[in-house]
Amino acid sequence: MTRLNEIIIAIKGAGEMASAVAWRLRMSQFSKILMLETDSPLAVRREVSFCEAVHEGEKEVEKVRAVRVQHPDEIEPCWEKNEIVVVVDPQWQILKSIQPAVIVDAVLAKQNLGTRMKDAPLVVGLGPGFYAGKDVHLVIETNRGHNLGRIITSGEAEPNTGTPGAIGGFTEERVLRAPGAGKFQSVRNIGDLVIKDEIVGSVAAVEVRAGIAGVLRGLIRPNSQVTQGLKIGDIDPRGEVSYCFSISDKSRAIAGSVLEAVLRVYN
Repeated sequence: MTRLNEIIIAIKGAGEMASAVAWRLRMSQFSKILMLETDSPLAVRREVSFCEAVHEGEKEVEKVRAVRVQHPDEIEPCWEKNEIVVVVDPQWQILKSIQPAVIVDAVLAKQNLGTRMKDAPLVVGLGPGFYAGKDVHLVIETNRGHNLGRIITSGEAEPNTGTPGAIGGFTEERVLRAPGAGKFQSVRNIGDLVIKDEIVGSVAAVEVRAGIAGVLRGLIRPNSQVTQGLKIGDIDPRGEVSYCFSISDKSRAIAGSVLEAVLRVYN
């Protein structure tokens, strides 16, 4: 039997969903977790995303700590301290030397950017863009509904609907999107309560206003370069500030399914 703390797990991406996966695995005694990110991640729910370590050097989510490392020889000491490791490696080059037992593609690009079943003994893809049994071993359903979190052993996840999940009866209205290309500037912060039509920030001097009243559950980092239509914020109409700093129900469900997928092989 392979000891859980000896299994190396690499997660592509370190945004909200990827971070929930890393958090669940760490809480389940997997201690060798490596997350691969770009140098300019655009996570909206930054308070629950380990990719913030790219900018800040470290990030804690629900009492689990992740740190950014610059050199491969820094990885093992971090794992010995039960820290999740974040590496800026958008081309995933470090996987050649690390040779993980598990790879989880949590980029959520809605397409496969290069993940292959031969990359590791167990390769898991989150959401649409992957075919279980062909380019990955398993696919996890990410679409809300009856099948959320279902582990697919053959075939694909449901297509992207393009519509955000409903919270408090609101879908697209609760999402803030860039009105054009340029740098995002914010005048409010995650956790702030806003009213409908209130100015939250701007992109290239064009105002971004709240579509509904609620709490700013997520907001991309100020000065981020964005493209038109990009999701840059998220308003929760329930108005509960604590939700800004805790993993969502959807993310927990998907993370639990990834844990199950790993234990199906390594148990």
